[in-house]
Amino acid sequence: MSDRRSLAQRILSLIDLTNLNDGCTPEEIKTLCARASGQWGHTAAVCVWPRFVGLSKSLLIDSPIQVATVVNFPSGDGEVAATIKETVDALNAGADEIDLVLPYAALQRGDESTVIAMLSAIRNVVPEPSLLKVILETGELVDPILIDRAAHLAIAAGADFIKTSTGKTRTSATPQAVTIMLATIRASGRAVGLKPSGGIKTVDDALEYLQLADAVMGQDWATPQTFRFGASGLLDAVESELA
Repeated sequence: MSDRRSLAQRILSLIDLTNLNDGCTPEEIKTLCARASGQWGHTAAVCVWPRFVGLSKSLLIDSPIQVATVVNFPSGDGEVAATIKETVDALNAGADEIDLVLPYAALQRGDESTVIAMLSAIRNVVPEPSLLKVILETGELVDPILIDRAAHLAIAAGADFIKTSTGKTRTSATPQAVTIMLATIRASGRAVGLKPSGGIKTVDDALEYLQLADAVMGQDWATPQTFRFGASGLLDAVESELA
């Protein structure tokens, strides 16, 4: 296998195949789950709205593919109690991974107590081996100091992954944000993963982020346990490369 195809194969194994479209239907979720496992291997996870967790889990019951869902999404300004319920309901429905939107607007206001309260509350109701992935919404934070601070707070609260974006704002993942987040992970000394998400559509897009991870964290660091791509169209590009 050529080096380019080997890289495409590696990327495939790191994808959280996502459908968070507002009008998503059960039929689209069935298609998503079927596509997550193909002739070249399977994605790491599917990421769906909470209402589709049970369906996704039933479709993937004998599969190593994880089921991820989103809470406090996409605005990040929900109440703690409501987000706890949303999270517990998703876990009870079979979710393996919870992608929580950090209250980024509160952080922009300097209100770290609101951020910490949300992170701590949700961490407390997401038991191992379930994963907590915290979405920083870096395209809205913009300021490198705020992105680093958001990453630091998420890691300090016990996040298993930090994630760039919801994909619902004008700016999603950027190399600058990912570089900052990788540096914060490295400085923490904790085993925390990274998930670039939003706007990653081509193999070259994905390779840019994968090369950043390799450069900062080492060649063997990025695996499905430590690195994911949140994407809806990336699988198409990867399959074209492999074909």
